[in-house]
Amino acid sequence: MNKFIKAVLAFSLKNKFFIFFLTFLLVVGGYVSFKNTPIDAFPDVTNTTVTIITQWPGRSAEEVEKFITRPIEMALNPAEKKISIRSSSLFGLSVTKIAFDDKVDYVFARMQVSNLIGTASLPGNILPIIQPPYGPTGEIFRYTLTSNRKSVRELKTIQQWVVEKEIRSVSGVADVSTFGGQTKTFQITVDPQKALEYGVTPVDIFTAVSKSNINVSGDVIEQNGQSFVVRGIGLLSNIGEIKNIIVTHVGGIPVYIRNVAEVTESSLPPLGQVGRDVDPDVVEGIVQMRKGEIPSEVIASLNVTIAKLNNELLPDDVRIKTFYNRDVLINYATETVLHNMLEGIILVTLIVLLFMADWRTTIIVSVVIPLALLFAFICLRLKGMPANLLSMGAIDFGIIIDGAVVMMEGIFVLLDHKARETSMDKFNKLSKLSLIKKACLVNGKGIFFAKLIIVAALLPIFSFQKVEGKMFSPLAWTLGFALLGALILTFTLVPVLAAVLLKKTYARNTPCSLAG
Repeated sequence: MNKFIKAVLAFSLKNKFFIFFLTFLLVVGGYVSFKNTPIDAFPDVTNTTVTIITQWPGRSAEEVEKFITRPIEMALNPAEKKISIRSSSLFGLSVTKIAFDDKVDYVFARMQVSNLIGTASLPGNILPIIQPPYGPTGEIFRYTLTSNRKSVRELKTIQQWVVEKEIRSVSGVADVSTFGGQTKTFQITVDPQKALEYGVTPVDIFTAVSKSNINVSGDVIEQNGQSFVVRGIGLLSNIGEIKNIIVTHVGGIPVYIRNVAEVTESSLPPLGQVGRDVDPDVVEGIVQMRKGEIPSEVIASLNVTIAKLNNELLPDDVRIKTFYNRDVLINYATETVLHNMLEGIILVTLIVLLFMADWRTTIIVSVVIPLALLFAFICLRLKGMPANLLSMGAIDFGIIIDGAVVMMEGIFVLLDHKARETSMDKFNKLSKLSLIKKACLVNGKGIFFAKLIIVAALLPIFSFQKVEGKMFSPLAWTLGFALLGALILTFTLVPVLAAVLLKKTYARNTPCSLAG
């Protein structure tokens, strides 16, 4: 160990400009890494989970459990690397969640579920739907549609057919959930007296409308070397077409929908209502981010799409009004961490200056803090780990610079002792490299093992798994990288800066003082 430390010190003191060049590269690389490192307010601590939604309208929870949920659970049991299968059965709805190990990616999990779900024995016309990949922390954006002329029913239609389509096309967006408003529909109100007169029943009307609301494929007619496709267009698009549907014939005369019922534009029965501020009924959209995406990048693309919708695609009186944006929380958390880190650096610098009473040694020690943090960001970027409020806010600057403090104190004491033995003029003319090297060798082994003990204390955190591992392991990695950077700087840059800044004393009245 002493030979290795001696070689590093000798190389650093002999190649000062090369060490400064490497420090410059560290600053540039650290700054670029800091700008490109994903930063979130809080980590996603959930496992890879696939959710299967199955609807069976009009069925009780007992029937849904017996004929939907249990067959799906049995079909998913052979899934590899699964942790648990949990489900809930409601009226007309089955929700099944299968959780996988920490290291299982969503593509592998979804592929397994897609393959196994087809083996479930379900009633006819029942189609299980696999939800998009997002977790509890996936909510990144909330907005409402506002208009001073359109009703909530019209806004809900715009939301479903225009806004949702555009937002779902944004890279990194998993899903858009819509709440509030009224879903547009056409309502046929049968007049019982007229239906009795014409001898038709509501079932006859339902059957007639269902059969009329389809496009029928025909054949191909070839004529003069050209092919003409024949088909019947029957999709209904407005109230007038619905009124002109033939229900039956009475004495050879067709009976239309308008003869026995009234057709109006209405809305489906609401399952809930959303209010905001003083408006009791609004249309709200919640944007969910795909698991594993970088929130800041997704939100940046989403803001571009929102601006395009407001300025180009939506009617002039309709606007998307944002009231929750994860980017605001991320920026606030980042500013808080940077503010606290700056205060910590200033406080540590003042304490070092107070105890060392020399501006040169204070600068040498204090410069280790930002450089060690930049080194940590480079390592985080190379490892592909994000930074968050917990991992960055828990860094102890005192632990980072303790090695540099001990090293500078040893160098300072040895130089001061040498200054006391000789006169001021002789001391200023002496080469300090051998003295600095000697002081570093005396303290180097102790500094190295002290850092090693601190890193060893982090090993229990590195061994955490599941929720606690995802929450605290970024903290351990960040602090470990910062300690490693501080250790490297202590044996390279600190001796070089000491050799440059402590060449001579500035005090002329006492030959035994190095303080400037």
